Amino acid sequence: MSLIRPRDVIKLYPRPHTGWGMTAANLTTTDPAPGRLWQGWSRLRAQVERLTRRADGEDLLHDAYVSMATLAAAPRNDEAFLVHAAVNRGRDAFRREAVRGHGDAADSIDWLRDPSPIQDEVMIAQARLARVRDGIDRLSPRTREIFLMQRLDGHKYREIAERLDISQSAVEKHMAKAMSFLADWTEGW
Repeated sequence: MSLIRPRDVIKLYPRPHTGWGMTAANLTTTDPAPGRLWQGWSRLRAQVERLTRRADGEDLLHDAYVSMATLAAAPRNDEAFLVHAAVNRGRDAFRREAVRGHGDAADSIDWLRDPSPIQDEVMIAQARLARVRDGIDRLSPRTREIFLMQRLDGHKYREIAERLDISQSAVEKHMAKAMSFLADWTEGW
């Protein structure tokens, strides 16, 4: 079983800022012992995650490795360069997320969606509302008053009975009459 080295990962997972044409074949590392860097990769990832308090330390480290591999001159300390570059990328990502918010590319266009209903739905709802208004107007004045007190004002049956000086049973009967009439009136709408 062969291990995948960081330079092989470049071929497998290209990053948009490096261009899709970049492969491990056209990248060279200045590290005389690339295996040494790979052996400490998990330690470097843990250090980046600890310093940035982010779970994407692997991605940050990978981006830093790609930028190191494309440098013309070799850094004096590969590991220090990688950690410093990865931490800077983590800080940049934090600032970017603070301004733009979290989310992936699919979530970034959510603000373009119009949450309001389409015109057809609005017209249908307005027609239904007009039908219900007509039905309420056809109720007897006492039933209409009790229905509106309960549905619009939010009064309880007991409160309505006390205000109108009638029994709670009478309020229940008026409500049942109103609901039955409106259900029949709006049927098919």
